[in-house]
Amino acid sequence: MANTIHETPEWETPTPKQSFLSRCNVFSKPESTLPTTKEGSWGSSVPKDRKYFGRSRKVFLLIVGGAIVIVLTLILGLGLGLGLKHSSSKALPLPSNGGIFTGDLTYYAPALGACGITSSSTESICAVSHIIFDAASTGSNPNANPLCGKKIRITRQKESGSGNNTVDVTVVDRCVGCKAEDLDLSLTVFKRLAQEAEGRVIGSWAWLQ
Repeated sequence: MANTIHETPEWETPTPKQSFLSRCNVFSKPESTLPTTKEGSWGSSVPKDRKYFGRSRKVFLLIVGGAIVIVLTLILGLGLGLGLKHSSSKALPLPSNGGIFTGDLTYYAPALGACGITSSSTESICAVSHIIFDAASTGSNPNANPLCGKKIRITRQKESGSGNNTVDVTVVDRCVGCKAEDLDLSLTVFKRLAQEAEGRVIGSWAWLQ
């Protein structure tokens, strides 16, 4: 008896069932819509066989990359520097910060000051610290410094311990040896606050303008 071979018609061939995740293409790899190149963006825009300013592509790209790094470093450095200057200015005894400051009071022999004003020891004047004088500067001309001509009220407790001595002074100079809160006064002003022989005392002061 001959063996009968039963062939299943094509339309009867069972189709493999797909799972729910397969039908939703959850694990299917998305097809890229971007054009593919052998060398990437740099390679396509900067061909190997060309010279750039007399240099090979590799050297040229290194120069460009180095320049970008330098520019970014300068930008970050400038931003950091400005930020530090701004934050440090907030802590200085400048008129814009207000408040009462305490520092050393000394005296000197005035002459032609940084503000371009000639003064004497008999006038009610003072020199502020170079730290705040320079911080307030808006240009290269010290005569135009915003602190020049500003009024300061200085207060110090009397030697007897009862009450205070107070004197108002005008800023006319810049004190190189002073800390930020220190003031250098004319002898007349100093003697209204302390004995000349003391030379250096502690006092409090505030901006009037």
